[in-house]
Amino acid sequence: MAKILVVDDEPDMRCLLTGVLRAEGFEAVAAAEGQAALDRVMAEAPAAVILDLRMPGLDGITTLKKLKAMAPQVPVIMLTAYGDIPTAVQAMRLGANDYLTKPFQNDEIILTVRRALERQALLAEVEELRSQLREGGSLRELMGPSGEIQKVIEQVKQVAGSAFTVLIQGETGTGKELVARAIHQQSARHAKPFIGLDCGAMPESLIESELFGYEKGAFTGADRRKEGHFQLAEGGSLFLDEIANLPLPTQAKLLRVLQERQVRLLGGKRAAPVNVRIIAASNVALEGEMRAGRFRQDLYYRLAEFTISLPPLRARQEDILYLAKRFMDEVSMELKRPVHGIAEEAAQRLLRHSWPGNARELRNVIRQALLLAPGLIRPEHLTGLGAEGPAWASAGAPGAAGLSLREVRGKATAEMERQAIRQALQAARGNKSEAARLLRTDYKTLYLKMRRYGIQAREFQG
Repeated sequence: MAKILVVDDEPDMRCLLTGVLRAEGFEAVAAAEGQAALDRVMAEAPAAVILDLRMPGLDGITTLKKLKAMAPQVPVIMLTAYGDIPTAVQAMRLGANDYLTKPFQNDEIILTVRRALERQALLAEVEELRSQLREGGSLRELMGPSGEIQKVIEQVKQVAGSAFTVLIQGETGTGKELVARAIHQQSARHAKPFIGLDCGAMPESLIESELFGYEKGAFTGADRRKEGHFQLAEGGSLFLDEIANLPLPTQAKLLRVLQERQVRLLGGKRAAPVNVRIIAASNVALEGEMRAGRFRQDLYYRLAEFTISLPPLRARQEDILYLAKRFMDEVSMELKRPVHGIAEEAAQRLLRHSWPGNARELRNVIRQALLLAPGLIRPEHLTGLGAEGPAWASAGAPGAAGLSLREVRGKATAEMERQAIRQALQAARGNKSEAARLLRTDYKTLYLKMRRYGIQAREFQG
């Protein structure tokens, strides 16, 4: 029997709502104001909360913010008057699941509560599935059954039990963090923390304080001592994603830590020993960055004690439909939308696509398809796909110019990146921040790629 907390300052409304809920088999409890509601949430952990928007003392919005901070998993349904709908929309943005407009029908209350509880149960089930995959799922289950992935699995087995620093290279969306987690889970450090830091998403002014920590007073705003990611990962593994984005001065400090196995907090006087395994990842070839003077040679060789190169999805045809089915099952469960499968024409279109965004792009395409498909995914449901095949596979392919296979591969990757960036900017109408979000990359990486390919955001504005 699910317990529902009703929060309203009007006694008649509390009585009405608790009565309706109890008649439907729920356990209903009530609170007359916001602070009392927060106290009951902490003490009784209700399955859902019905919260009035206008109350004396703590109003509904303030109560919602505090409630979501202490119990983010509890679904909240707002009670509003007709004129408060804009505020109700604001409440939805702050984490409310739904809202009811007064006056309402009794069956509308029950339907809204049941819908909120069902959605929360589905989200919990999906999160449990994802947690199992993150912690215990094999790379084959997560990435596919192809021979290329089997080679990666063998490399993970070879290096996991060693003390080697590992460099994982691969395009965006190829699963670099999955491989890093697998190395950690199969190592002797598996019971200790796995701490990740996206070097591309961190402003240069903050990256060193996040990595190494700082003492109180080390800089303006440092009002307390804070441990960095090295200290947080003590005994475990530190995953440095998109490491090519580290500024050169920070690269020098990281190299010193790797050599001395000691970290000094910013503003600190003494270095302290650290016991951390470094796993680094990059979506650009660090050898090229090194030759261009953007990445230190000595740091590269420290990181690349063992290198794993992840193949792009277009080079793993065997994995495309496998992953499409896995994503379909996952999203179908989350959206509570049964889908019977993928039509043959749609499957062929998936196989022909070049997947510049790799598995991450495939998941987004499947997610959108499930919103459109009534029961079977057909070609018209695969929105967002570009050309039927790679642009470089046309009559003017680079191979015709007598280039090596490596040069062909490099040109093909660059062309697909260029196309993906242009498509994202088109969808975002030239907004670079939104395009970076669509591409699941950081703003700085997108900016550098746009400069490299001569792409101007103003082409897509308006």
